Amino acid sequence: MKKLILSLTFLLAARLVFAVEGMWLPLLLGLLNETEMKSLGMKMSAEDIYSVNKGSLKDAIVHFGGGCTAEVISGQGLLLTNHHCGFGQIQSHSTLEKNYLEDGFWAKTLKDELPNPGLTATFISRIEDVTAAALLGVTDDMDKKTRQSTIDKNLDAIKKSAKMEAWEEAMIRPFFAGNQYFMFVTVTYKDVRLVGTPPSSIGKFGADTDNWVWPRHTGDFSIFRIYADKDNRPAEYAATNMPLKPKHFLPISLDGVAEGDFTMVFGFPGRTNQYLPSYAISQLADVLDPARIMVRDKTLAVWDGGMRADAQVKIQYASKQASLANAWKKWKGEVLGLRKTSAVKKKQQYEAEFMKIVVVNPKFAKYQGLLPEFEQLYRDITPYAEAKAYFDEILGSNVEIFRAASRFNGIIRAHEKNGEAGFIEEKLKVRDGLASFYKDYSPAMDQRVFAAQMEVLVKKLGKDFQSDMLANMLVNAGGSYEKLAEYVFSNSFLTNQAAAAAVLEKPMFDGIRAIVTDPVSQLLNDLRDIYSTKITPKYNELNDRTEVLQATYMRAQMEVFPNKKFYPDANSTMRVSYGQVQGYKPQDAVAYSPQTYLEGVMEKYVPGDYEFDVPARLRELYDKKDYGQYGENGKLPVCFLGSNHTTGGNSGSPAIDAHGNLIGLNFDRVWEGTMSDYNYDISICRNIMVDARYVLFIMDKYAGASHLIKEMKLVHPKKSGGNVPKTEVKETKPLRQKKEGAIKPPLKTEDY
Repeated sequence: MKKLILSLTFLLAARLVFAVEGMWLPLLLGLLNETEMKSLGMKMSAEDIYSVNKGSLKDAIVHFGGGCTAEVISGQGLLLTNHHCGFGQIQSHSTLEKNYLEDGFWAKTLKDELPNPGLTATFISRIEDVTAAALLGVTDDMDKKTRQSTIDKNLDAIKKSAKMEAWEEAMIRPFFAGNQYFMFVTVTYKDVRLVGTPPSSIGKFGADTDNWVWPRHTGDFSIFRIYADKDNRPAEYAATNMPLKPKHFLPISLDGVAEGDFTMVFGFPGRTNQYLPSYAISQLADVLDPARIMVRDKTLAVWDGGMRADAQVKIQYASKQASLANAWKKWKGEVLGLRKTSAVKKKQQYEAEFMKIVVVNPKFAKYQGLLPEFEQLYRDITPYAEAKAYFDEILGSNVEIFRAASRFNGIIRAHEKNGEAGFIEEKLKVRDGLASFYKDYSPAMDQRVFAAQMEVLVKKLGKDFQSDMLANMLVNAGGSYEKLAEYVFSNSFLTNQAAAAAVLEKPMFDGIRAIVTDPVSQLLNDLRDIYSTKITPKYNELNDRTEVLQATYMRAQMEVFPNKKFYPDANSTMRVSYGQVQGYKPQDAVAYSPQTYLEGVMEKYVPGDYEFDVPARLRELYDKKDYGQYGENGKLPVCFLGSNHTTGGNSGSPAIDAHGNLIGLNFDRVWEGTMSDYNYDISICRNIMVDARYVLFIMDKYAGASHLIKEMKLVHPKKSGGNVPKTEVKETKPLRQKKEGAIKPPLKTEDY
């Protein structure tokens, strides 16, 4: 095992890969990437990006809400992230009277900034390679359970011995399919307040039609602020908390971008799988993605019609619709991109090269059966994986009433396990969550979705996975899915908050009887029984074997191809990707330039349209060409493209220039390139970023939030000849509270 660790470390340092591909650990940039990054135009050093001895770029990057990225852009804890990353918080503060989704919101003072219970911002203090300690005692002949048990004990010991401050935490993540481990020491702030957001007509301009599409004209940003206690440490929300004093914040460049400029994206990408065999890619493109797409097609069609017809429904479903549509459209582009770039064929060619080396080299004899075993495993698992995809989508994401039924069924399980005490405890939990569920729920919409998805279950699943209960209910409804849905919804207490609350107030056995006889609960239990007895046992068995084989295949690839540099797959840990501002050619006779302008917004403008309306104030500024210092040759830049390798979780990541300044805000990928999670191809893989100048323009000229601009440091790196000041401590102008005398003392922070 020690030889394996040394071998992996050597391989990490020695391999070559195509420029710009990869999501790299900032800790290792000096060893692996600095030379290549500088060849693309970077002027910084690796230590400017990641350092534990001084403020560096990493100290301005936060994991926002556990699913997005954000960056600190002022010495007083101001955070920039995407509009869609802050959408849930914006929605939670919105009402018909104060509709921040429609009208936007800008806090004029600190006192006006809105708290968001549960929202967090996590910084990385340091990263450590703990592979040797994590794999201590692990041998190649261990089965999966024994191996993982040994590793888990090792990880517990590593965390207990880690040197940390009281307010820090440690998390350890596997890399290269469990062949390497890194520890991330983190600091999480829990008082994060909403400061500003443009209206959805800017922050979500283009909505679903433009999602994952270029050319793009979306001002996808929102502003938050991190608050800390008097010692600048994490604290729960309190009126006495003060804006965070960061170790570093990002200056913002007003010089814009040009094709070929160096770009770096810093953030927390969620999940990629670059090293799967061809059989996995074929399954994804031909079976799993098409199943998921079809299910969501039906739900989104119902939701879209309801949102267009009813303003209240639009508010209720705005966040849910955005979330469901995001993955739906991504999967569609993923299938398109995998087929366009011949991803399966490329994998097969790669595997052929792998086998050529393996069959002639005796030391690789143990790997000769890898690919045939993969082929058989994927053939065996596909029917179970497809059924699982349908069940996961329909029961978990699309039919909302099933989620309510699941909570009530949990009361029954609690009673079975712990009697009356369990019943009471779980009942109180369900009661506390009722308002949250029903606030954004439309029974009429969900009934139509239910009808559509029950048809999917009946027509798309094989006979081994069919529900007899559902079949009988359909017969009783005369074969009509609409009548089936009408019967179920009209006889279920779960469609109505008051009725659901009333069930919780019943005596215990009356409440249990109401739950177990409810048609939605009965159907859900029957479907889950099929899921848990006929699908997941076999799926899990085959999937476990596939995961063990994938770990071996990963190690085999690294040994068989000693001149290839393997970057680790994304796993929601801090990464850096780098590339250049660059257009692309998605198809014959079509070529896209890398920059869009406000003219494009006006070209798409449709008065009163759900997706393409434009606020009057923005139209007025456009007519006057009143762009202030943010314009460029009489035009206002809106978005631009880069060749950075990104994925989900990079939403809100800063786009950083060669000198370490903010030039944009990552928020999307082009539709044809969403398959970069499995097959990065520089010919069509592009990330989409809001131009920082558009962000500043909307804040300043459109919203009149110039007080926020004054907090930031605006720079001209190109006009100053590219000279970058050394990192130093500077004072920033204090913010003013509403009451006289409530002025925060000057802050000190490190910045470029």
